[in-house]
Amino acid sequence: MPSHYLQIFTQRNAALLLILGFASGLPLALTSGTLQAWMAVENVDIKTIGFFSLVGQAYVFKFLWSPLMDRYTPPFLGRRRGWMLLTQTLLVIGIALMGLMDPSRNLTLLAALAVLVAFCSASQDIVFDAWKTDVLPATERGSGAAISVLGYRLAMLVSGGLALWLADRYVGWHAIWWVMAAMMIPGIIATLMASESQDAIVQPRTLEEAVIAPLRDFFNRNNAWLLLSLIVLYKLGDAFALSLTTIFLIRGVGFDAGDVGLINKTLGLAATIIGALYGGILMQRLSLFRALMIFGILQALSNLAYWGLAVTDKHLYSMAAAVFVENLCGGMGTAAFVALLMTLCNKSFSATQFALLSALSAVGRVYVGPVAGWFVETWGWPTFYAFSVIAALPGLILLAGCKTTLDRAQNGEDFTVRCHFTSGYRWALRSLKTGAVLVATGLILLALRGTGLLLDTGGIIRFLIQSGMILAVIGIICGSLLDYLALRKMPH
Repeated sequence: MPSHYLQIFTQRNAALLLILGFASGLPLALTSGTLQAWMAVENVDIKTIGFFSLVGQAYVFKFLWSPLMDRYTPPFLGRRRGWMLLTQTLLVIGIALMGLMDPSRNLTLLAALAVLVAFCSASQDIVFDAWKTDVLPATERGSGAAISVLGYRLAMLVSGGLALWLADRYVGWHAIWWVMAAMMIPGIIATLMASESQDAIVQPRTLEEAVIAPLRDFFNRNNAWLLLSLIVLYKLGDAFALSLTTIFLIRGVGFDAGDVGLINKTLGLAATIIGALYGGILMQRLSLFRALMIFGILQALSNLAYWGLAVTDKHLYSMAAAVFVENLCGGMGTAAFVALLMTLCNKSFSATQFALLSALSAVGRVYVGPVAGWFVETWGWPTFYAFSVIAALPGLILLAGCKTTLDRAQNGEDFTVRCHFTSGYRWALRSLKTGAVLVATGLILLALRGTGLLLDTGGIIRFLIQSGMILAVIGIICGSLLDYLALRKMPH
């Protein structure tokens, strides 16, 4: 491979992105799988362990407090690095304190620390994503995204599988938390070495402006609703394929759980890292639109590897090939997709807008599971994986419609402001906001019900979430249709 392809990986930001990506990914597995494994070893009951999974909600709702990080600047290190240093310091303290707890005796305090760690970790993600958006020029966003994905994935491997192995074989459960806390220190050093964006950025002057202005800025853009639909649908086919992968390999094909764990997790992780890095290298030569289109097509076609696995005889090598190909192409798509999110953010509100857009991108991944299960029960595995290829087509069609907007954005031009169908857009936005409020209310009631504070509210919760999702989808569809009609009115 020509050396100039790898030039970006030798620059100063590359090392910082790798270390900060590692610091961003490290706490995630600690507060989920690793904590649950520790509690299982200490014979904590399964219902309590299940309740602890709620601490991960901080990653879902991080957009709620992201405006604070756009509005306020800490009195040290600047707008982005100051918040990074604060969250990383709290993470070191919180993770270390968890090592002083005993799940069988300090359960309430352990839960409080887990919530603190998850909250600080989600906050670190907010400001790290904003820092990347602010400091990386358009030409480096693809490779920058790839390097940060590499660091993030390696951290999840360290704080997940490696942490369990070390705790079980060598250092014990208490000491492993202190080891993980020490692994956050390079992130603090990287934060101190990093620099703030040199561009003149206008910050929100009030908290109200920090909340309202990012939404107004995004939804006043031409093609905003098409871009919103693109964010939701671009990785929908990939989400379908991955939603039931483990069940498919064990029940659908009949592989042993141990073989599936080894190949799907280890080889799959390696393939994702390789795909993200290779995608970042290719993006140095491709425009953002071409990278998204090429990687999106490969991402869709790679699902046929699982279809082939479903219609052929069981063989370990065929499973390894299918897992590798799917994760390789998925990693390439992820690198381009993160670059897309960075491109769509206004640097004045990059923390809020990136948090909102990344939350929307998770909608397909979160809600596709029930549909996928019903589809498999009704049509079988081969048809399901063939359909996952078709599910990727709407995202690619929307991408084609956004080509001009993406090319302008990558070249540093301002987004054009819409001038048609003002009233229709207003009602579409109202529908989306009302749906979001209903879903959020339903999820809050669901969390309260899980704590035992509410009883017999299943019907109300189901109604709120379902009606909220319907209203949100109606808003997005109507806004996208108006964007399409507005495009036809524009001079060519």
